[in-house]
Amino acid sequence: MSYEKLLLDLLNSTPVRNGAPEDDLADAASGRGWLAAHDQPDSEEEWHAVREARAVLQRIVRGQDAPAAAAPFVEGLSYKAFFADDEIQWQLDPAPGHAAASRVVLAWAELTKAGGNRLRPCANPDCRLFLIDHSKPNSARWCSMAVCGNRMKARRHYQRTRAESTE
Repeated sequence: MSYEKLLLDLLNSTPVRNGAPEDDLADAASGRGWLAAHDQPDSEEEWHAVREARAVLQRIVRGQDAPAAAAPFVEGLSYKAFFADDEIQWQLDPAPGHAAASRVVLAWAELTKAGGNRLRPCANPDCRLFLIDHSKPNSARWCSMAVCGNRMKARRHYQRTRAESTE
């Protein structure tokens, strides 16, 4: 699994379902299950750290927090070099209990470094999901065109036609 997918899945683990906000990592059992399903260490310490990283990154992406707020999740992080197939390769060596949190913060940093603000919240104010825009013009606005995009376009159309009928 790519770290980018891990990041997006984590950010989107607080969806609105049937009109109510939910948390896919609400308790230790579901959180540890989520970590295991994403090929991450599934200790209780990892669950706590990844929930904290999620909250910080959601605030950063929404512009409610400074990027430096993610610093605690990369403290003690290093890479170890090793030889494989006659070449040097690098392996992430995170602080104990922070492997998943470190990986999502690194994925966020890579996206940020690539520029263009490709990671953003969905433009639907009723949605709590995020998207990574891979389009060339970097113009995607919704987590899903079929769901949020359609709702927002239908809402604007309704408002336009209603305004025209009252004139």
